Amino acid sequence: MLASNQAQPLRQRARAAKPQELDAIPWLSVLTPAQRAAVEPQLQVADAQVGERVCRIGRPATFWFGVVDGLLKMSNDESSAQAVTFTGVPPGGWFGEGTLLKRESYRYNIQALRPSVVAGLPVEAFHALLESSIAFNRFMLNQLNERLGQFIAAREIDRMSDPDLRVARNLAALFHPQLYPGVGSLLRITQQELGYLVGLSRQRVNQALNNLALHRLISIEYGGLRVLDLQALRRFEQVKP
Repeated sequence: MLASNQAQPLRQRARAAKPQELDAIPWLSVLTPAQRAAVEPQLQVADAQVGERVCRIGRPATFWFGVVDGLLKMSNDESSAQAVTFTGVPPGGWFGEGTLLKRESYRYNIQALRPSVVAGLPVEAFHALLESSIAFNRFMLNQLNERLGQFIAAREIDRMSDPDLRVARNLAALFHPQLYPGVGSLLRITQQELGYLVGLSRQRVNQALNNLALHRLISIEYGGLRVLDLQALRRFEQVKP
C-alpha cells in the first residue's frame, strides 16, 4: 500500500496541514485572524521522496511552495542549457513567487534531496492575499528583495575557484534567517547533500567543513552543521590565512 501511494503524483498525495506544520509556515503569522482562517484550509501538504520533483521546467505554476521539513534543490538540470544548481531550499523556505506573480511556467526544477514535507498554496489564494493583505505584500517585497540578493551572490560563488570559499558562501546562504527561518542555528544536512548543492565531491566538502570548523565558524554535529558565527562565515575570504 505504501509503495503504491508513493507511486502516485505528489499532488494526488496531498493532505491538509497538521497544526505543527502550520506553525512552521512563517508568513501565516503576518495575516489577520480572519485571513488566516480563510487561507489555512486551502494549504496542502505532501511528503516528497528522495529524487522526487516538486516543480518541473515548463509546467505551469499553480502553487506557491514551501518546505516544512527536509531539503530541496533548485536547478535547471534537464534543460537545454548547461546544468546549474541555483540554490538549496531548507526548512522555512518558500519559493516560486516571481513565477506566480507573472503567471508563467517554471524555468527550473525543484527536487527533494531527502524525504521532505512540502506545503503548497494555490495560485489564486496567493493572489487573493496580495490583493487583501498589506502585511503579506510587505512580506513578499522583503522576500523578493532577499531572493535577488541571494542570486546575485550565487553568481559570485559560481566564479570562485577556492572550494573552501564555495562551501562557506553556500552554507551562509542556507542559514539566511529571513528566507529560511526554519533552519535556526542547526542545519540538518549531510556532506553528500551539500556536495550536490555546491558542485563538489563529498571528500572535498569534508575538507572544507573541517577547515571552517578550525576557524570556529561552524561545528560539525551528528546529522547536521551548526553555525557559530554567521557574519564571519559570510566574509570568510577576509579572515582566511
